[in-house]
Amino acid sequence: MGASLRIELFPADLDRALGFYTRGLGFELVQDDRALPKPYAAVRRDAVRIGFLSAPGAVGQRVPPLGAEIVIEVDDITAERDRVVANGAVLLDDLQTRAWGLTDFRLLDPDGHFLRFTNRTDES
Repeated sequence: MGASLRIELFPADLDRALGFYTRGLGFELVQDDRALPKPYAAVRRDAVRIGFLSAPGAVGQRVPPLGAEIVIEVDDITAERDRVVANGAVLLDDLQTRAWGLTDFRLLDPDGHFLRFTNRTDES
């Protein structure tokens, strides 16, 4: 069986995070449990799933670390950049071809998570 990846983020404002990822980045809301005592929601885009637990600070015994980078590979990096910018996102770095041969752009989500959209590698 192949592997997959699901990321869990802990936004300060769940509604703001969902708006950014759905309207700004084109993800689809696939789970909406915002009415629960510990509100939770999840979005998906192709094989990428991101869950959001509305719990600023510690979550159980876990304290989310700082310094992560979320890398999302896409087929058409220029079209992705154009769509994201048209939806109002502010880029930290516009399209750049990096020394390792990939082209990407970078931005922060509303909670400061570092996002890098890049073109696919031959190994993807």
